[in-house]
Amino acid sequence: MSQIRRIYQVNGQVQGVGFRPFVYTLAKRLGVSGSVANDGQGVSIVAQADHQVLDCFQSNLLTEKPNMALISSLKVTNEPIDSSFDGFKINLSDHGDVQISATPDAAVCNSCLQELFDTTDRRYRYPFINCTHCGPRYSIVTALPYDRINTTMSVFKQCPSCDAEYHDPDNRRFHAQANACSVCGPSIELRNDKGQQVDCADPIGESLAAILRGEIVALKGISGFHLVCDAQNEAAVERLRERKKRSKKPFAVMAANVASLERWVTLSESSEQLLQTISAPIVLCPTRFTSAAKILPEVVAPDLPWLGVMLPHNPIHHLLFHEAYRQAQGEPEGRQWLEQPQDLLLVMTSGNCSGEPLIRENQQALNKLQGIADVFLLHNRDIETRCDDSVWNGLTEPPVLIRRSRGVAPQVITLSEQYKDSPQSILAVGALLKNTICLTKGNRAYVSQYIGDLDNPDCCRELDEIIRHLQELLDVKPTHVVSDMHPDFYSTEYARRYCQTAQIPFLQVQHHHAHVAAVMAEHRINGPVLGLVLDGFGFGSDGGLWGGELLQVNDSGFKRVSALSSLPLAGGEKAAKESWRMASSVLHLLGKGEQITQRFSEQKAASIVQQLLEKNIHCPETSSGGRLFDAAAGVLGLIERCDYESQAAMMLEATAFRYLEKNVPPEEPLLVKEEHGELNCLPILKRLSELDNVEYAAALFHQQLIAGLVEWMVKYARLFATQRVVLAGGCFLNSILRSGLIEQLRSRGIEVYFPSQLPCNDGAISLGQAQVALAQLKSDTEYSSVKMATCIKGEAVCV
Repeated sequence: MSQIRRIYQVNGQVQGVGFRPFVYTLAKRLGVSGSVANDGQGVSIVAQADHQVLDCFQSNLLTEKPNMALISSLKVTNEPIDSSFDGFKINLSDHGDVQISATPDAAVCNSCLQELFDTTDRRYRYPFINCTHCGPRYSIVTALPYDRINTTMSVFKQCPSCDAEYHDPDNRRFHAQANACSVCGPSIELRNDKGQQVDCADPIGESLAAILRGEIVALKGISGFHLVCDAQNEAAVERLRERKKRSKKPFAVMAANVASLERWVTLSESSEQLLQTISAPIVLCPTRFTSAAKILPEVVAPDLPWLGVMLPHNPIHHLLFHEAYRQAQGEPEGRQWLEQPQDLLLVMTSGNCSGEPLIRENQQALNKLQGIADVFLLHNRDIETRCDDSVWNGLTEPPVLIRRSRGVAPQVITLSEQYKDSPQSILAVGALLKNTICLTKGNRAYVSQYIGDLDNPDCCRELDEIIRHLQELLDVKPTHVVSDMHPDFYSTEYARRYCQTAQIPFLQVQHHHAHVAAVMAEHRINGPVLGLVLDGFGFGSDGGLWGGELLQVNDSGFKRVSALSSLPLAGGEKAAKESWRMASSVLHLLGKGEQITQRFSEQKAASIVQQLLEKNIHCPETSSGGRLFDAAAGVLGLIERCDYESQAAMMLEATAFRYLEKNVPPEEPLLVKEEHGELNCLPILKRLSELDNVEYAAALFHQQLIAGLVEWMVKYARLFATQRVVLAGGCFLNSILRSGLIEQLRSRGIEVYFPSQLPCNDGAISLGQAQVALAQLKSDTEYSSVKMATCIKGEAVCV
């Protein structure tokens, strides 16, 4: 049979995942001649063989690809036969126009774990073991394509043994860019609380000893620092809270394996699978409270019936648990011990001062964490890009993404095909809280890792740094910059300055419009849709304080069709942190304002708040869903002041969660109904004030709100002749609200869209901003920047 020659262009997450070695091995096995190389778009393959052989080769490219590889497209072209072809080889990378995404970091694979605990292996207990299927990627890459010279590993010259592996096509470390061993690679060291190096033969063992003594260890991992202590030592956890100034916010914990976690939490099948993926995220799971369960100190996750849990994702974590096992059981054989239950449970929280970005540099850790950590377990492999742990909510099926970061970002999100050839590149800078940024190139959107809240100067500097890094990494030069409409956000000011310097157009997108657009973007929906957004706050296009909005949205515009009934914010922004103020607003609206000083007698400002409400001074009104939850929690007396964002809402959900674990949902006549063009929620708040059973009342609030929202949305879906509904906004992190609303809407014949690749909170805002900007530019490329901004900002853009 005559031979043919094909060029394959493979796009997607195909660099740094062992794809070239996989192609090489596949070609050798099938007798295909040619070559493979990284390029700016992904991987380019030249293949020559019989027609049937190449068909098999092409099929196997898709079905046998490495676990970490994600193929977004495969383009095939036929070329004339080259008679000089002989064998198959891996060529040097061709940089070209970068159209790929940096590959996320990956948890250590089973093959590396087998070697890590094999006493006869040369990498026995080596803390930086990795291969083409696992290890650091995004955190160490400085430029694309992903080659060793473009990583922070470039300073470590491979020893002869590692170099031989690197160049051996049959080896698992063939072209593994972070390849190293104890002879030639990074190393760990231990320092005390004064920053002085501790002379010890086993830094891992000494770190574990410190943890078991009740001390706090600052541990440098793949993409940043963690603060670690013994989760079962109440005094140690209290000390960590006191030093980090984190009084109530729950801590995540790490166990050795799934069998160990099952002593503490109930794991669904999907949660168990998530924990063991290459992203190795934190997953929220229900806490076990049976007599057989091990009981954690309440201080780990105060007042909550769930716990954020995770498994080891880098070799150092595994070595800590291995050392604990060795001390208790002796040296284990092979890796069987990895599946056996262990008692050790570690608090594993972000290594930073509260509110600041994750620390990634050794000296910065020694400076900033002095006074928090007692021991510093450091290494000398530089972290180029920090990434917090990704977080999922596993309380319902399917699990929902809360924070998109390590192991996931910055995977590309493919937008609608209509933007594939767009000449515009958008830089979207997100909002204030849970900030991310987004860069677009054609129909590829690159959303950054979680940056943090931009009310902190260090997080603002981190925003600047990540924008610079991603632009250089992806070779993207924005043609337009888009921000939130709020005039006082740092991200808004940054966008304005950037555009003035670069002399490019500046656009703005209303906050809740961006929420809906983000969901439309990832699901590639062309409008119109009906969008329900429930969150804490968004600057309205009328200058109001929005947060509970029903929007009609098409590709580039929106119209606000209804909203939750307004509640006054007694004292302005303070009400977002002090739920007793929201409860006071409810009492005032119910004509019971005189009860405020009696009900909240311990609050020094109670009488002032009562006067503010009576005189309507400094009491702006808001339709915010977040403040509605705060009001309900305040009315039920669950909490008066919040120590962290959404604490009141989480306590309300936790209280309802406890009731629903033991009882069927409450059923009472519907109180939450549309009146005068708004969804009136005051009657359910009044009903809560009449109930003594707090758990029943919390469950009733959720039941009533869900039922009222369903009737409200079904009415407008029929009015606008659409069956497509988008749900977005941080309130939908509430698993009871989310699952109940989705279930009931679908039972009414409504097609419901919810975020899956991004969180429903403000971490998705940047993608939504980019989507709206692209749609606007697509609809009329003749707009001037002023006209574009005016059109996007307007409430009643044509739908």
